[in-house]
Amino acid sequence: MADSILIVEDDQDIAELVKVHMQDLGLQVTHCDNGEEAIIQALNNDFSILILDITLPGCSGLDVCRKVREVKQEQAILMLTARTSEIDRVVGLELGADDYMSKPFSVRELQARVHALLRRVHLLQNNQAQITNTSNDGEQNSIICHGELMINRRTHEVVLRETSIDLTSTEFDLLCFMAQHPSQVFSRAQLLDKVWGYQHSGYEHTVNSHINRLRNKLVIGQPEVTNKTMPAIIQTVFGVGYKFSPEGVA
Repeated sequence: MADSILIVEDDQDIAELVKVHMQDLGLQVTHCDNGEEAIIQALNNDFSILILDITLPGCSGLDVCRKVREVKQEQAILMLTARTSEIDRVVGLELGADDYMSKPFSVRELQARVHALLRRVHLLQNNQAQITNTSNDGEQNSIICHGELMINRRTHEVVLRETSIDLTSTEFDLLCFMAQHPSQVFSRAQLLDKVWGYQHSGYEHTVNSHINRLRNKLVIGQPEVTNKTMPAIIQTVFGVGYKFSPEGVA
């Protein structure tokens, strides 16, 4: 069954351009031109990816992203925006978008981004499909444990100090990758390559925003971290990048 994609774009020329090139990838395409309809479509259908314009009639793409993310944590979301302000891009990522592109955009790059998101969607689907057929040994191998942090890659569950942490698919992939390489420092470019699956200069804020959201979720209800009496789980190595600190979950 072909993957499906929802394009939310009020500019008909751009919508048609994106539609044609998504169909070239073999995707089933649905298009709507306003935020209200986008929310209805996204919540009542199973789309592999949502491509959202930020500026829409009615509620904005940011509103759509927020409302969809409240219900579907694992929905893959790519934002297209004509806004050049850095804060607009950061806000989109902070609300839960997996990635963003600025208009005008390269069609080849858009296709590459969609391919990267689809690979992650398929990996997550395959992992979930194997849950009921997994042996005890296989189940054990799917779990990453560091101190009081448990990550189950098959069930997409994260438990920290007996508290369940809800993560988006990108946040989950980011945490999994870093937890598999404890204490190793990764630059933003390396994380873009390993987690997002592409290398493009100028998109480091994608990493920054997701790191910040992940950190915030990992410190909820943990005053020891907030008060600096316990090291953070995801740490910044200034001038270099980020690392997963086992001491933060000891």
